[in-house]
Amino acid sequence: MKFIIPRLDLLNLIGKIQAIVPAKPALPILSNVLLEAVDDQLILSATDLTVSMRAYANVKIEEEGSITLPAKKFFQLVRELTASQVEIHAATPESAHINAGTSHFKMSGMHKNEFPALPDLSGGISLDLDNTMLKEMLVRSSFAAARDDNRQVLNGILLQHRQKLATFIGTDGKRLAKLFADVELGDEQSGAYVLPLKAVEEMIKLLDGKDQKSKLTFFPDKIGIETGTVTLITKLLNGQYPDVDRVIPKKATDPIALHREELMSLLRQVSLFTSDHSSAVRFTFTSGELHLTAMSGGIGEGKVSMTANYGGPKFDIAFNPHYFLDILRHSKDETIQLSLSDAYNPGLITDSTNAHFVIMPMRLEV
Repeated sequence: MKFIIPRLDLLNLIGKIQAIVPAKPALPILSNVLLEAVDDQLILSATDLTVSMRAYANVKIEEEGSITLPAKKFFQLVRELTASQVEIHAATPESAHINAGTSHFKMSGMHKNEFPALPDLSGGISLDLDNTMLKEMLVRSSFAAARDDNRQVLNGILLQHRQKLATFIGTDGKRLAKLFADVELGDEQSGAYVLPLKAVEEMIKLLDGKDQKSKLTFFPDKIGIETGTVTLITKLLNGQYPDVDRVIPKKATDPIALHREELMSLLRQVSLFTSDHSSAVRFTFTSGELHLTAMSGGIGEGKVSMTANYGGPKFDIAFNPHYFLDILRHSKDETIQLSLSDAYNPGLITDSTNAHFVIMPMRLEV
């Protein structure tokens, strides 16, 4: 194997796949990156056995071939190089010479045959989605997913498609985000897939072409996404995703309209008076106003208020301000709609988009 590539092109490839390399690999070979020089393309591949990615760039290939190199050291070296061109020559399947200007290095690697084969994407159900729309769906649902829950299925995003409608759901049991998008699939095609958060976060990074589309390919045990010069394939999380529809309250006939930016500012202020042991903010609705109150014995007390189109009797409910802020950050519009039934059932936050955000109440302190 022998090829020459502009250093910036190589850095771009590295930037796309470096997060896939596991920090604590289950197998030694997984700490390596696979380099393949074929058909005037350099292909870099990485996998942690759950999420796999390959990215390519057009380069000048002098000799076709392949090798795996220790990813961390290889990436660090390329970042430190100053020459504009990098030449990589693997005379054997276990070592490569890296030349850049007057700098010359020899790096030990491992044979390509030890690297796990990336999954095949032929034969699945394919769907083309607009990058901007797909990125928005993933961003606005993934924030609500669990990060380290014993119920593995919650550490991911549920993606469903049925009757030309795609649904994206994330929840950690305390908050929930559900979004909808129209898709071009046959009415008879349906499926449900739980994508691990690592894969979702990598997809979000890749989806930056505003006028581009990505190809999603669905299988019972995996999903692949092809966008630009990158292909990402992820295994799905096993388990039955909870039936979240039963906890999503119906939108009130007369929801409370709240100015989003003002509410965010006040929540940030009053949340300074919460602690790890008392993280609740009391929402008190009176005629025409919303009062926010937080109290912590070691910190003090905070009280703020804002106008609200509420005309009912005095009503108290408590929420975690950080969860509420997360939802507001992922909402759209100048004004959001808050639907409440009582102090013990979840609240529903909506805007003008096809999004439902649900937040569970906290115990009211007397």
